[in-house]
Amino acid sequence: MTPASGHASTPPRYRPLTFGVTRAQVRGASGQVQYLSAEQALQPFAERMSDRLLHWAREAPERSFIAQRVRGEGGKTGDWRHVSYAQALDAARRIGQALLDRGLSAERPVVVLSDNGIDHALIALGCLYAGVPYSPASPAYSTISKDFGKLRHVFDTLTPGLVWAEDGERYGPAIAAAAPADAEIVLSRNVAHEHLKGRQATPLAALLATEPTPAVDAAQAATGPETIAKFLFTSGSTKLPKAVINTHRMWCANQQQMRQSMPVLTEEPPVLIDWLPWNHVFGGSHNFGLTLFNGGTLYIDDGKPTPAGIAETLRNLHEIAPTAYFNVPKGFEELIEPMRADAALREKFFSRLKLLFFAGAGISPRVWTALEELAVQTVGAKVPVLTGLGATETAPFAMACDLEHAWAGRVGLPVPGVNLKLVPSSDKMEVRIKAPSVTPGYWREPELTADAFDEDGYYKLGDALRLVDEADPKKGYAFDGRLNEDFKLSSGTWVSSGPLRASLLTSFAPLARDVIIAGLNRDDLTVLIFPDLAATSAIAPGVAAEALAEDERVRAAFAQKLTAASAAATGSSNRIVRAMILADAPDIDRGELTDKGTISQRAVLANRADLVEQLYAKPYAPAVLIA
Repeated sequence: MTPASGHASTPPRYRPLTFGVTRAQVRGASGQVQYLSAEQALQPFAERMSDRLLHWAREAPERSFIAQRVRGEGGKTGDWRHVSYAQALDAARRIGQALLDRGLSAERPVVVLSDNGIDHALIALGCLYAGVPYSPASPAYSTISKDFGKLRHVFDTLTPGLVWAEDGERYGPAIAAAAPADAEIVLSRNVAHEHLKGRQATPLAALLATEPTPAVDAAQAATGPETIAKFLFTSGSTKLPKAVINTHRMWCANQQQMRQSMPVLTEEPPVLIDWLPWNHVFGGSHNFGLTLFNGGTLYIDDGKPTPAGIAETLRNLHEIAPTAYFNVPKGFEELIEPMRADAALREKFFSRLKLLFFAGAGISPRVWTALEELAVQTVGAKVPVLTGLGATETAPFAMACDLEHAWAGRVGLPVPGVNLKLVPSSDKMEVRIKAPSVTPGYWREPELTADAFDEDGYYKLGDALRLVDEADPKKGYAFDGRLNEDFKLSSGTWVSSGPLRASLLTSFAPLARDVIIAGLNRDDLTVLIFPDLAATSAIAPGVAAEALAEDERVRAAFAQKLTAASAAATGSSNRIVRAMILADAPDIDRGELTDKGTISQRAVLANRADLVEQLYAKPYAPAVLIA
């Protein structure tokens, strides 16, 4: 990499940091079943997450645990409201007592409907303290969905005794339509709003006014590693979402695995600023847990990596300097140009930053390189860009890259305490996982639980891996796609959908939000493209979003990239010959948009089969782009 102007001609080094040992032991011959485990043993860890709240409330009672901007008239955000560890513990004991008074349990848990927020955090802590499981349902199920079908499924699966939401106005229609009649409704504001349609609600203030008794502390002491902390619903892209059981053992073990793999995070209390939704394991377990476990401070970012939401994120990053920054690839991509243009933003962001970490999707080399170049330009050294591999069922952290071998597409080696089993599947190696951080199963779904594990008790992740370097296993593994997304052309040629999808996103950047590959049992490959509205609007300013797909300037830009990608292909397994730009966004009610905010390839192909037919029917329709 060429160093930035003003620095030495030798390649810039990383900022000094402590990094964990990631060497692994391998048993089994190439092409056969293999077993991998980290050389470093997993060290002892806390029995329950609430122990960490007690610890930090005792050791650093005045330290801020969580902060969020106060939202005022018209939704505008103002100054930061902070909650200290002592205040968080007091609220957790009060809410926990209120939950015990109501007789709530795993059979009658708490369901949370709202976005990330201080009240959401206090509800979660109260549940953890009292040993009552909670489940943060995707806010999209309540605010974007039109039929509330997935929300009803959440309620039917969990049979909650209490449902909490931030705002009776925003969540009232969903509560009125879908909440069980025997579940108590608790709201932070607009308790008697007309949208509730006469449904009685309890103000959260009433729970916070509950006086704790010795019973709630006894309940905390009675929880243990096997106690269910929460239920997290999987994306449900092709079927209804499944409720993944998350125990205290899972969560605590995973936090210890992170501490050993990335000890730089423990050198000082971490400071995070984060928008990642708590109904997803990355934001709600990985980052929320990282803060609580290590006595850090979490600033809730009410922005998002969208044209409408990025301004709030940039405002927050002008004020808060994180020690580590976690995001999805799209989130990092949205930061690059603003940072290039704003020296003050760069200097604040990188001033004490020790690492960048992405998950949720593959990152393009272009974005990776830009992040490193920005760091060198600002502080004269690279800041590590890291990732790994995991799932909701693995809490999620299961594999991690070390500093030397991190790069786009790589997932590294197993972290301490994780045992991997690699099983030949066609021409790939399927990865399976056994660890104290793996779920015991799906709530009230014994058949799905049985199907998720093999005969040796390994969880079947559904992903494939390949060695980065067959001659040097210490370089770790690269992601080799989702097994259930791979398919064959009519010629019998296998198409590895995951890596090809990632490659195409790089080829179409920055114009495409996502691409959906078609070609099962066909002669060649085609794609449906969800355009990036910000990038395509820049090509055709003033054109309505629904008309961008038909604008000739936009079509010409996509056609040029399609032709270039096709010319660079090496064969029928990765050559895209035709494409279509989609005019409408992915539909959450039809399973196209998951609760993680990602797009389901299989659901889009099923729902838009008529468009796929147009990609193959001659003469080609006018909407079809041809390489």
